[in-house]
Amino acid sequence: MLNFSKKLIDWYLQNKRALPWRSTSDPYYIWLSEIILQQTRVEQGTPYYFKFISSYPDVKSLADADEDAVLKLWQGLGYYSRARNLHATAKKVAYELGGVFPSTYTDIIKLKGVGDYTASAIASICFNEVRAVVDGNVYRVLSRIYGIDTPIDSTSGKKEFKELAQKLIDIKDPATFNQAVMEFGATQCKPKNPYCLHCPFQTDCVAFQQGRIDKLPYKEGKTKVRDRFFNYVILITQDRKTVLSKREEKGIWQGLYDFPLLESTKDLDSKTFSKRVKDFSIIGIDGPVLFSDLEVESVKLGQIEPIIHKLSHQRLYVKFWIAKLVEAKGLQTIPFTSFSEFAVPRVIDRFMETFDFEDY
Repeated sequence: MLNFSKKLIDWYLQNKRALPWRSTSDPYYIWLSEIILQQTRVEQGTPYYFKFISSYPDVKSLADADEDAVLKLWQGLGYYSRARNLHATAKKVAYELGGVFPSTYTDIIKLKGVGDYTASAIASICFNEVRAVVDGNVYRVLSRIYGIDTPIDSTSGKKEFKELAQKLIDIKDPATFNQAVMEFGATQCKPKNPYCLHCPFQTDCVAFQQGRIDKLPYKEGKTKVRDRFFNYVILITQDRKTVLSKREEKGIWQGLYDFPLLESTKDLDSKTFSKRVKDFSIIGIDGPVLFSDLEVESVKLGQIEPIIHKLSHQRLYVKFWIAKLVEAKGLQTIPFTSFSEFAVPRVIDRFMETFDFEDY
């Protein structure tokens, strides 16, 4: 194909969006933007980028932050391991590397939470290293233009696309090339309804010429989704307090706070829940406290149908059960008014936005 990189960069210079991190080559800001944009749309991630650079203008301020504060700022973005890794890497750079980011791909990829794509982006944009980025956008652009059927989720596919991208990259301006191919995939060669009629590669694009735009890129297998049933117990005391605890175990939402959680293998109706909750233990001041040992005035379902919360590999069916207590002996409680200070999963935050404690 005649000068792929020139066509691509020409398109980019005329069509690129004015994104805040494109006005800098500071590795802290590029790294921050890349971590935020992992599995997140630009429209959703941009406000978070501004919140982070406002709260933590440099790597040292982020490193010195409390993890709970970082998670609270991240709340709503999902994939919270990114926030924990972000904080861990900030500490490493600030405390072990003298506040100076590594300047080569080889060293950048050693940082926690940084993979090939992010390391390539930082190395090329900040340090002009000739390292091609390959993400979902790049897979889509290259598979369509070059008509590549190799599954992008296979080992051979990942290798093939990486080698092709590395072959195509503009060695004189790798930073612009990488940003161009990502932008092209995000705004022009989109997953659905791409702008083929106004595409600079239309006459060269194999997928367009063969009518296979909707068939590429090709994936070998689909991700298996696991169904889980969450029953949150919102305890309400007479002095207007409730119970939150931090999720310490590894898995979804590690480091976030949530209400006492009773997980079941299927959806529970009120009768079944009442039986199951008797043996349910809640983290207390001096150890576990059985729900059946609490003086409970009433238990009411917060909503009739479960809230369905979709994650990448899991589908959660979430119910909120409101338990009004006569007293909360042995429990560690917090005032309702301080609830907003804690980083909680988005599904809880959304429920609480419409929940009125005054009704109970």
